[in-house]
Amino acid sequence: MHKSLSLLLFFIIFLFSMNQVLGQDNDPDKVYEKAIKIRLEHPDSAIYLFSKSYNKYIQQKDTIKAIYSILNESEVYENNAKYAKSYEILWKAVIMLDESKNESLKSVLYHRLGRIFSYHKREKESIEYLKKALNIQKAITKKNNFSKVNLVPYYYSLVATYRELNNDALTKAYLDSCYMYYKKKESLVAKAFIDFEKACQFIKSDSKKAIELLDELYPWFKKNSPTYLVLFNKYKGDAYFEISKFEESEKCYLDALETSKKYNSHVDFTALIYGQLAKLYAEKGNYKSAFVNLKKEKELDQEVFDIRSERNQNHIEIKNEYLIEKEKQNQLLQEQYLKQLEQEDKIKNLQRIVLLISIIFILAIGFSYVKRLRYKHFSERKMLEMSKELEIKKKNEMLDLKNKELATSALQIIEKDELLKMLKNKIETAKTDKSKVSEINNVLRTISVSNNKNWEEFKLRFVDVNKEFYDKVFERFPNLSQGDQKICALIKLNFSSKDMAKLLGISVESVHTSRHRIRKKMNLDRSINLEDFINSI
Repeated sequence: MHKSLSLLLFFIIFLFSMNQVLGQDNDPDKVYEKAIKIRLEHPDSAIYLFSKSYNKYIQQKDTIKAIYSILNESEVYENNAKYAKSYEILWKAVIMLDESKNESLKSVLYHRLGRIFSYHKREKESIEYLKKALNIQKAITKKNNFSKVNLVPYYYSLVATYRELNNDALTKAYLDSCYMYYKKKESLVAKAFIDFEKACQFIKSDSKKAIELLDELYPWFKKNSPTYLVLFNKYKGDAYFEISKFEESEKCYLDALETSKKYNSHVDFTALIYGQLAKLYAEKGNYKSAFVNLKKEKELDQEVFDIRSERNQNHIEIKNEYLIEKEKQNQLLQEQYLKQLEQEDKIKNLQRIVLLISIIFILAIGFSYVKRLRYKHFSERKMLEMSKELEIKKKNEMLDLKNKELATSALQIIEKDELLKMLKNKIETAKTDKSKVSEINNVLRTISVSNNKNWEEFKLRFVDVNKEFYDKVFERFPNLSQGDQKICALIKLNFSSKDMAKLLGISVESVHTSRHRIRKKMNLDRSINLEDFINSI
């Protein structure tokens, strides 16, 4: 019974432990923190954990934390001199960051890319990205009114890069900027790193002063950044070499190699250290050791950088048969490489010519198509315009015809009224014949001259034919009376004042009075002809 309880308790504890472990594995923050802790001692495990935290953050759609995982994974690759891999995953972060528009993090990424390019001696790309990062940070600092101390890490990277590229003038210029903006409690770069760069500047001009400054800085680096002692001892060895203290120089170089081996850090720098040892042994006459170290330098340089191997040619000249033969082989390989480049250039030029011809051909086809399309549209527009003009002309002709018919009808009405009046007058004269008075009165009652009825018939026909004219007159001059509108309609039909008087059953003087009243209501100047104005409406 006791044994069964023990087994049950063990099983419960085991399940609880497994649950804790699985819970931690599923928490990307804890995976990330664990990777941070072991990145120096166990870089391969750290890379695995950073990659795992990245995938978890992507699942959670936390782009910013995913990018930080990439940045740290990239740094582990850099410390182990796997720059191609570091470069590859950094570009993945850049693509992700373009979508998030996080300028601050973008400056960090550009900064890291710039440093990787500098390790490969690709000066143009390196400086381009480092300055991009600096300019972004400057814009952020100005926009948010931040302290310029935030620019120090970016100036510092330019200092380190120009120091590696042996550009002393620009190294000093950016070093001055670091000191200008540095603030002890706020700067993300410790002053010891800036002072180290200052010591490196003294190596060629005042090596003793460089050694004194490096001795002052040594305790800080040993306590706070022991991995950086690889660079520290390498440059201290260079200072001793400048003043021909070869024993001290050799010790510094060996300490640097030991530190790199111990912390698995700055592996790329070990090639330079072996090169300096080769130079040192050659100065001492120990050509065997010089050759061994030169060989190590070349092997490491080719392993780490591959495309930078040619820089080893001018490090040191050790005159023996093996190296002379090796130099000839290198020269032959270089000539073959140049021929290959020339061939590639010819192929590229041919490709450019074909591409240019293709582009010109496509542009010509495009231009011809666009020209044809424009001509087609122009022709269609012209046809529409002509059709519209023809339609308007036909409409106007029809309107003129109807107005002529209307005018003819009006004149016929006038003539009829005149005839009826004359007939009425003659019959009234014949009333003296009393025998026919009753018969004549019956005829007179059937004859009626109604100007009003004539006008209404005329108005209906006029409005039907000239509706647009009537609407415009009413819209522009709403204060015109019915009598005014009659006069306007008759003017439109080019009736004389006499004809208007007959049709309307008024005197010619009344017509003139009406015309004057219309001019006044229309606010027309004396110089404007009423008939022309009404016909223009």
